Amino acid sequence: MGLPQFKTLLLLMTLSPPPIILASSSRYRRQLLDQLGLKYDWAAPDIDESPLPTETPDALAIRLAKEKAVALQEQFPRHLLIASDQVAVNSGRMMGKSGSRERAIEQLTSCSGNSVEFLTSLCVLNTLSGREHISLSRYRVQFRALTANQIENYIDRDQPFDCAGSFKVEGLGAALFLSHEGEDPSSLIGLPLISLCTALLDEGIDPLVR
Repeated sequence: MGLPQFKTLLLLMTLSPPPIILASSSRYRRQLLDQLGLKYDWAAPDIDESPLPTETPDALAIRLAKEKAVALQEQFPRHLLIASDQVAVNSGRMMGKSGSRERAIEQLTSCSGNSVEFLTSLCVLNTLSGREHISLSRYRVQFRALTANQIENYIDRDQPFDCAGSFKVEGLGAALFLSHEGEDPSSLIGLPLISLCTALLDEGIDPLVR
């Protein structure tokens, strides 16, 4: 291939929307992304999700989303990487995934009767152009005053051990709440679709136009 043809090919690759990679193994995020009807693949980034000393919840959520995308950029050098992370904040304390029944009971017991804020970050990284789109969505949930029996029955039925805050809002978890408010309901599940659509449009991808 001659230099002019190579330059033309490179220009076309730059102008054409890159393939999409969801930087997550979460089935919840895949289900959300499926709603947009886009073709994509997914890959699980390997990062340490431990908070840094004195790190704020906002900073933690944003850092982890960026690190998830960056962790896959060498593997996918001409792609659009979508990464997200979520941190729950209850009375000033950060909560992540429970990972066990005992810890889930502890988390929901601490949430009972309280207002809990969920911070969901988004990083969309174009590894070909280097463009990066960062956003943070906030969603607040008011929990009902829950009995120990209600908490244990809920956990045994929904088994939300891989969810921040130990509930699945798309399942029986809605029964745990008195109210909730925020700009993007999908952020509560783990992937803020409204912010994502804005980033996709900036990258020349319109979910409404095939």
